Amino acid sequence: MRLDRLLAMTMILINRKRVRAQELAEMFAVSIRTIYRDIDTLSQAGIPVITYQGTNGGIGLVEGYRLDKSVLTEEELHAISSALKSVSTSFDDIHTTKVIEKIKNISGNPSPETFFVDFSPWGGNPQLKDKITLIKAAIHSSLCIQFTYTNSGKVETIRKIEPHTIVLKGQSWYIYGFCLLRNQFRLFKISRIKELVMSEKEFERREVQLENSPWDKEWYHPEKTVTLKIRFDHTFKPTMEEIFSPERFVCFKDGICQIEIEMPEDNWMYGFLLSFMDEIEVMGPGHVRQKLKELSMKMMNKYR
Repeated sequence: MRLDRLLAMTMILINRKRVRAQELAEMFAVSIRTIYRDIDTLSQAGIPVITYQGTNGGIGLVEGYRLDKSVLTEEELHAISSALKSVSTSFDDIHTTKVIEKIKNISGNPSPETFFVDFSPWGGNPQLKDKITLIKAAIHSSLCIQFTYTNSGKVETIRKIEPHTIVLKGQSWYIYGFCLLRNQFRLFKISRIKELVMSEKEFERREVQLENSPWDKEWYHPEKTVTLKIRFDHTFKPTMEEIFSPERFVCFKDGICQIEIEMPEDNWMYGFLLSFMDEIEVMGPGHVRQKLKELSMKMMNKYR
């Protein structure tokens, strides 16, 4: 994560008078260009970073500068520590561990663990963790990655992308990057990636407004979506409330509830609907109802 690198870099600059950019790049396994981008970020945040030219040049802070503990409260430091611990469950990063230890030293008073988020799947998945670790390293080094990808339609293609952001969405991990094959940004499910390698080709990070969740816009593109009308018994309502907003339910006097939702129509949608087994009934549209009927018949014939 960039946050832990920025925090660690700040602590290093406080503790050392001058550090070479090359040394920082090797320490954090990123490019020198990335280090200078981080320096700009620290400067914009109000930390007085100075670059010295010449043989004995390097990066340092204004003489006498110290990080004021009042910049972050004890609660804020513990919140950062908890977030870093949670994210580190999904990939290996020695720098994250170092930052957590440094935050402990800054805060002074140990705080009880009031909550912990573990993003790793039950039983563990070392292959997924290795992929995320490699992708994270590629993002920080501004290097392209190449892999074989199987989409929801079971079609395999070889992709080379400029990785920008690792995304956790719907309990699944994705990589959002600029696909050089399609010449546009795409979202790739990491579990569908195989033969993943980091290339030597560098790239310039493109402008993207991540706070607007661009992958959601792609997901709900009008040409891809369908409005489903789903009915279920009121006894199944607690389960449906875990997935959908209760405010969207309409309940009738006979104990039947109904909801209308918009979803992209693809193989994942049909698998999602079938995962409810006989607890729900899709009332429309007609072609979706017919497709579910055909899939159910195929399953029944397979188990005859």
